[in-house]
Amino acid sequence: MRHHNTKRKFGRSKTQKRALLNSLALNLIVRGKIKTTEPKAKELRPFIEKLVTQAKKGNLATRKLVAAKLSNRGPEIKKLFEVLAPKYADKKGGYTRILKLGARKSDSASMAIIEFV
Repeated sequence: MRHHNTKRKFGRSKTQKRALLNSLALNLIVRGKIKTTEPKAKELRPFIEKLVTQAKKGNLATRKLVAAKLSNRGPEIKKLFEVLAPKYADKKGGYTRILKLGARKSDSASMAIIEFV
């Protein structure tokens, strides 16, 4: 039984799922808004919000932690710390918004847009 197992698996192993979330998070940081399936957007939301909360602290230790989560991607980490974190300095949470779009035509997967507020 799956009691208290709230995370989605997406039919992937742990490392593949981590790579998926990493890729989605990097794209969201670069573009500010991405279109993906609704379950992926719902799984990405707490991942990216924890990164933004850590980036708001702005010290070296949190920069290294965030860099480890985002595979040491320099420009994206720099944008997170220098653009996004100051933007949400006075906000305590809720940095992203999920907008539902409806079903995808090919396979009827529910689609959504996740974006920074």
